Amino acid sequence: MKIDTNTLKKIAHLARLEFDEKGAEKMTADMSQILDWVEKLNEVDTEGVEPITTMSSEINVLREDKRGIHLPHEDALKNAPQKDSDYFRVPKVIE
Repeated sequence: MKIDTNTLKKIAHLARLEFDEKGAEKMTADMSQILDWVEKLNEVDTEGVEPITTMSSEINVLREDKRGIHLPHEDALKNAPQKDSDYFRVPKVIE
C-alpha cells in the first residue's frame, strides 16, 4: 500500500508530528514499507489459531499483604526538599 502526501499530513496532524520535506519523504517511504509488511500478514493462514492475550507465559508472583513496620512521619519528611508542616511541597503541574 502506498502512502500519499495528503494521508501522511493527516496522520502527522493526528499524531502531532512535525517534519520537513526531506523527513516527509522518508516517513512516507517507511510507512509504505510497514503497510506492505502488514499486508503480507493477511496471506498467512490463521484458521484454528487461538488469539493470544499476552506474549509471555510468565505468571506474576504475588505476595500476601502483611502489616509491617512503617516509616515514622518525621523521618519521611526529613529529606524532603520542601515541606509544609506535615506534607511534602511539590511544584504545581496543572494550570
